[in-house]
Amino acid sequence: MKLNTIQPAEGAKKARRRVGRGIGSGLGKTAGRGHKGQGSRAGGFHKVGFEGGQMPLQRRLPKRGFVSLSKARNVEVRLSEINDLSVEEIDLLTLVQAGLAPSRALSAKVVLSGQISRKVVLRGVGATKGAKAAIEAAGGSVGD
Repeated sequence: MKLNTIQPAEGAKKARRRVGRGIGSGLGKTAGRGHKGQGSRAGGFHKVGFEGGQMPLQRRLPKRGFVSLSKARNVEVRLSEINDLSVEEIDLLTLVQAGLAPSRALSAKVVLSGQISRKVVLRGVGATKGAKAAIEAAGGSVGD
């Protein structure tokens, strides 16, 4: 095989569509654009969802659901991350200083992921049922 003999596979290269080149081409006269209307004109593109002035579907349908703005400000902290902290009493400010929660966090909750082997006291920080059981088993407490 030589570089000058390499060719693409049969049928891999398709000739580009040449419109408006006579009746025999199948795409002569109107060039596949039909007669009149927005799509037949040059620059006849419209916005996605535009229905020619009719109220678009996404505006006709009722809006449902709710997106919580505070969702991003509620943080989950793993039990293993709590175990790595050097302090015994843990609150939201401690978590922010340790880099486990962003500074704009409003609340935090400890989830059961990993193990805890030392006593910790949670103040103003929530905990799941499993995390609370693990903290209390290690001699710690969860409370306000």
